[in-house]
Amino acid sequence: MTVLILTCEEDVTADMVVVHLNASGVPVVRLDPADLPGGVALSGEYVHGAFRGHLQSAGRLVSIAGLRSVWVRRPGAAAARASEPSAWLTEESTQALYGMLRGSDARWMNHPDAARRARHKPWQLRHAQRCGLPVPATLITTFPQAAREFADRYPDLVVKPVSGAHPQDPPRAVPTSRVAPDTDFSAVAYGPTLLQRRIGKKADIRLTAVGDRLLAARKAVDEEADPDDAASVDVRFASSGTPWRAADVPPRIAEAVRGYLRDAELAYGAFDFAEDADGTWWFLECNQAGQFGFVEVETGQPIARTVAEWLARPGAEEPRSVNGANSTVC
Repeated sequence: MTVLILTCEEDVTADMVVVHLNASGVPVVRLDPADLPGGVALSGEYVHGAFRGHLQSAGRLVSIAGLRSVWVRRPGAAAARASEPSAWLTEESTQALYGMLRGSDARWMNHPDAARRARHKPWQLRHAQRCGLPVPATLITTFPQAAREFADRYPDLVVKPVSGAHPQDPPRAVPTSRVAPDTDFSAVAYGPTLLQRRIGKKADIRLTAVGDRLLAARKAVDEEADPDDAASVDVRFASSGTPWRAADVPPRIAEAVRGYLRDAELAYGAFDFAEDADGTWWFLECNQAGQFGFVEVETGQPIARTVAEWLARPGAEEPRSVNGANSTVC
């Protein structure tokens, strides 16, 4: 049985997992949907109620029925590198590839339908709160007056993108920034804006969840740093002077995170928290395809090995609903 990894060519995080899969003798096929058609080929046949499907990449042919798991890591848009790309070809290729894979008995990390729903920030915040995770007061609005009133109630705010994406090719990270006390919110009318009560944090927490395994890391905030500086507000821009260190997960957080994953129907999640002066972990977001290489390098935590073990585990995935019909409150 083969592990299929859908990701771009330059993905060091995927490389780390492939090393462990190869060491354990588990067959791996790695491909980028952007190379379909051309570098990647597919074929599926339905005859008398049975399906026979195959994928080919880099000269390797794999049966879809022979997949034990599919890791949707960071795949490109289907057919993006076709000789004559088009929106029509991308849609056709997406439907063909993911439609065939949905018909397999493979286990998903993460299922595309569950991942699509779980990437929406408003859904994340509500789901986290229902699962018992502390969530800062948040407003997403295009009403300037609503933004002003929110700022009156919570004078210390940060602003961040709703989606986290920036319209660049490749996309760039947009830093979370503090909102000045005299901010003019009239520009809010031009696009949805996410405002959130700033947590006076003493540390950033990255919790990587792989199935039931939780691996947390903590990065202390530099107490002498300028609190308005992007590096102090957004850990992605923080200096490398303060290392990430392995951390214990409080029992209540562990229970809530496992509930979050279970009801979101996710096998993997990279959770970001802000730890305040009282030691409370405030939920900021969960990236269902988040990086973990930088944490593993600094802490030595076996995250890549844990992912590889989950992908290599035998047994088909139990049927799941991804439309919310069978979801329960955490």
